[in-house]
Amino acid sequence: MIGIYDYTVWLTYGSLLSAMLGILVCLHGVGHPFIGIFFLMICGLCDAFDGKVARHKKDRTKMAQAYGIQIDSLSDLVAFGVLPGCIGFAMIRVSPRFQEAPVLHGNGEEGMILYPILFGLIVLFYVLAALIRLAYFNVTEEERADKEGGVRKIYTGLPVTSASLIFPTVLLIQFATDRDTTILYFVALLVTGFLFISKIHIRKPALRGILTMIAIGVVEFGLLLFLWLYFRGR
Repeated sequence: MIGIYDYTVWLTYGSLLSAMLGILVCLHGVGHPFIGIFFLMICGLCDAFDGKVARHKKDRTKMAQAYGIQIDSLSDLVAFGVLPGCIGFAMIRVSPRFQEAPVLHGNGEEGMILYPILFGLIVLFYVLAALIRLAYFNVTEEERADKEGGVRKIYTGLPVTSASLIFPTVLLIQFATDRDTTILYFVALLVTGFLFISKIHIRKPALRGILTMIAIGVVEFGLLLFLWLYFRGR
């Protein structure tokens, strides 16, 4: 079989599988966005360690290193590009504000048809921005590695993996305030997409920063799980 299957790529493969499960849950007729968001956070956890696990193997060939970079970006596009968009459409489906909104029939509220179109355009832009950010990173990282070597210290544009913390926060706000945050979620998609392709410079977090983000993610995961189960039981 073609491909690489040793432990250096297991977390990346796991992230992709988690993303696909999240997408399938969100697109299913009874799929819920709050289940999809848990799969997004699992993707973020896998991504936090996949690079360190891969670099732990000292005898990796150049082909194996290049393969790891490529599958990491391909997996990230699905996990942090496509999955957040699917979560957004799942939110529309379960939102009291939009689930009764007319799409094909006006019934005096023809303007509501603009929401699905507008939200769809935002998702398309967000996924495209994630694709551009990942492709740009791959090209510039290859050039930088040839000239400087070592590990990158500064990112240009917001890393797409930040989606694993941004969007769970929006859903956590919904539980905390008991208000529909569907529109806020799509605003977050739009803003995050612009940040992906912006020229802002972000310092790559050291181990302490990575552990802090993981801790934030674990807290968010626990709070979302608790609140989701609590409200389901009411």
